[in-house]
Amino acid sequence: MKGKRFTEEQIAFALRPVESGVPVVEICRKMEVSEATFYRWKKKFSGMGVAELRRLKQLEE
Repeated sequence: MKGKRFTEEQIAFALRPVESGVPVVEICRKMEVSEATFYRWKKKFSGMGVAELRRLKQLEE
């Protein structure tokens, strides 16, 4: 199975421009991911800061 391509911090950083009005399609194209992947990330990581993401990662391990 393939490893992860993006860290949780990178994902959280990618979700921020949408809040300021950048189209989802543009972000997906830039990161080379599908819209389905983007929305899955949004569902999981939306509204989290870096510290919260690190805590989530620790809990999952």
